[in-house]
Amino acid sequence: MYETSYHRAGSVAEATSLMAKADDGKFLSGGQTLIPTMKQRLAAPSDLIDLRNIEEMKGISEDGASVTVGAATSHYDVATSDGVKRLIPGLASLAAGIGDPAVRHMGTIGGSIANNDPAADYPSGLVALGATVNTNKRSLAAEDFFTGMFETALEEDEIVTSVVFPIPQKSAYAKYPNPASRYAMAGVFVAKAKDGSVRVAVTGAGQDGVFRVSEMESALSGNWSHDAVAGISISSADLLSDIHGSAEYRANLVTVMAKRAVAAAG
Repeated sequence: MYETSYHRAGSVAEATSLMAKADDGKFLSGGQTLIPTMKQRLAAPSDLIDLRNIEEMKGISEDGASVTVGAATSHYDVATSDGVKRLIPGLASLAAGIGDPAVRHMGTIGGSIANNDPAADYPSGLVALGATVNTNKRSLAAEDFFTGMFETALEEDEIVTSVVFPIPQKSAYAKYPNPASRYAMAGVFVAKAKDGSVRVAVTGAGQDGVFRVSEMESALSGNWSHDAVAGISISSADLLSDIHGSAEYRANLVTVMAKRAVAAAG
């Protein structure tokens, strides 16, 4: 690992000020991807600005129509939150399946979505639930926030501060995890909003990261049943293919995981 200067920010304002002074700074919010990358000498930021101890970015609240999760909230806290389990069970289940206990206690929702790993779980939950990502500068719809593999709409000095999730009628997540990393080889989040609209979002399978499956959404809008998606196949043309699974294999997994997710949602 190359030499770097570590800073523990106490507020969003302090974090942005530290970033402005850094030659080549990086925000740190759990470090489950950045730290291993630095250990492999694939990244060498001059400064690390740690966001995990900023109190204004922590915690989970609800207001009757939505659940707001602070960006510095750990996966463990999302998974074990009584409010999340009661109102958005699919999101709690998603968080409970991330990595292992060490990862869930250290990793944060803000760090995960800002990194936008194509095999990460949260992007599918945000897109399927129609979430809004709040930063220190603006608010973005989830589908506008995720722009491609490891890419987001964030500017260099922009910090994710919270994520707002509308409370759905139904929600569930199912994934086929890589046995070693528990990253999704294909993960499908299904959500039925209070107005009856349906969203189906897939992670782990697309070359450009998270994507929606309109055919499944249409089918489920007319018949909320795992049978409605059982016969729907997606094209493998734009799917990932690697040592863990071919594009064709992942295409099949998407259908299987969609069926499981709908069944789990009830």
